[in-house]
Amino acid sequence: MKRCAFLSTDDLTGHVTDDHLSIEPFGRRGWEIEPLAWRRPTDWRRFDAVIIRTPWDYQHEPQAFLEVLEQIESSGTPLANPLSLVRWNLSKKYLEELAQSGVRTVPTAWQRGWNFEVVRESFERFDCEEIVIKPLIGASAGDTFRINRRAVEALEAQLETIFTNRDLMIQPFVNAVVLEGEFSLFYFAGRFSHAVIKTPKDRDFRVQEEHGGLILPVNPSEECLQVAERILELLDTEPLYARVDLVRDGNSGFLLMELELIEPALYLRTDALAPSRFAAAFDEWFAALTHKPSRNVDPLLA
Repeated sequence: MKRCAFLSTDDLTGHVTDDHLSIEPFGRRGWEIEPLAWRRPTDWRRFDAVIIRTPWDYQHEPQAFLEVLEQIESSGTPLANPLSLVRWNLSKKYLEELAQSGVRTVPTAWQRGWNFEVVRESFERFDCEEIVIKPLIGASAGDTFRINRRAVEALEAQLETIFTNRDLMIQPFVNAVVLEGEFSLFYFAGRFSHAVIKTPKDRDFRVQEEHGGLILPVNPSEECLQVAERILELLDTEPLYARVDLVRDGNSGFLLMELELIEPALYLRTDALAPSRFAAAFDEWFAALTHKPSRNVDPLLA
């Protein structure tokens, strides 16, 4: 059996993960999976590969997290997704680069450090009644605020405490998030696998399960698929896994909310074949990288 580490965190309490569903399909392809906290000192050479999966506290120490990934790549052990993609995807400023390449994104003001006047003026800048403020490096909607014109003054002190000396982004709130939901499309080694639609609970705007969001499988439209695939074509390196988060705009087109390449929840439980597709894509990715034959033995994909 080859050994693969699923990079995780010390404690997943409060988080929802279904990565365990992929352990059996990986095993059918000759892989033994070991979940491992990213902070744990490890000789990475004892693994044949490492997959970044649920290190859902990395945003608190992003530099330390990158240093661990550097150690993995320096050891010669293949890392998915690779460090180059992680560095690019770590800060949400990648959205600006994609927008410059023609991807339709939510209009965004990028702010280095705290400036309340910029926040106050954002309502006029975007001609909106509500804005969203969030850190450039974040996960699971942590420190993310939906604010209307009436509440912004009352939140000034709290926001200043959170965002002083911290880069942030400001966007107009997209009503489609609560009216319809956010579409997440999953790709393994460049191939579409499955999709879900995520909707927030009543009186919330955060779609993550940790905040009460509802996750349901969905068949995306052809237009939705085309938008996601055009975005992935812009990447210099094909990721092992990618999650493309899209929302519908007022003209029935789609806007990119986020392109998740570091540690996205894969919602494997929403599609019976998704765990096997993930294992097959990984096995092929590893074989191409190491020139070792892939074990195409999964009867579920026959």
